[in-house]
Amino acid sequence: MFKVQRIYDFNPTEQDCAVFVDRLYPRGVTKEKFARCRWLKEVCPSSELRKFYHENPQTNYPEFVRLYRLELGNDPQQQGLAMLKQLEKSRSQVTLLTAVKDVEHSHIPVLLQTLADFTE
Repeated sequence: MFKVQRIYDFNPTEQDCAVFVDRLYPRGVTKEKFARCRWLKEVCPSSELRKFYHENPQTNYPEFVRLYRLELGNDPQQQGLAMLKQLEKSRSQVTLLTAVKDVEHSHIPVLLQTLADFTE
């Protein structure tokens, strides 16, 4: 099972399996806190796509979703998705960490849907 949480609210414990799924290092997060999670850039939107979305989030979101789904079909992204699914099989819960403020209108819902549909 995947759970989503903002990294700023994350309080790591020994049992946590947490994966940071943003392309850029989160501002203000200590290296100690960040060291308690994995950083999986392979499943993040490309820098170009991220910049496109941030030019005008309301207008560009539908196209961002379409293009991000296409990116997730590429080989490195598929390997990242497979890694997340393996973690899900070996752990009862995997926390996907993000720094975005508006999680509902970000790459996270697309990633979650892709993981739900993913078959190896």
